[in-house]
Amino acid sequence: MTKNIFSKGIRFQCQGSSNCCVSRGSYGFVYLSKKDILRLAKYTDLPIKDFINLYCDKTDGFVHFKERRKNGECQFLEKKRCSIYAARPTQCRTWPFWDENMKTKIWNKEMQSFCPGIGKGEIIQLSQIEKHINADRKNEDEMINEVLKS
Repeated sequence: MTKNIFSKGIRFQCQGSSNCCVSRGSYGFVYLSKKDILRLAKYTDLPIKDFINLYCDKTDGFVHFKERRKNGECQFLEKKRCSIYAARPTQCRTWPFWDENMKTKIWNKEMQSFCPGIGKGEIIQLSQIEKHINADRKNEDEMINEVLKS
């Protein structure tokens, strides 16, 4: 991340567009760590195996939500709202503050045109942005370690 353009924070407030809940190119899968799966299984009141069988696929050893809808919408999106919001995966919780989004050119060009919440609302301080980025990194590391152990 280039701290200089983000050092004073970023205005961001979700506008409910649900753009982040629709597959777009290489940003297709919502990957799940074991912690995500446990939280989601509990939230849906399903045994872990049943949750995985009903809602997940595996690609290259990584568990992710199934892509069921032809338009790329997340299977848990209902009327532009997340039906599992309280238990949503870490990947969704940390959006848009992912390492790959925080590169200056990507943020200034792609992200601002893709996400209508960027530039709106209160300023998210650099410390909070870094907290989201670190949570996303930690989750990714845990998923990689889970795959390597299996």
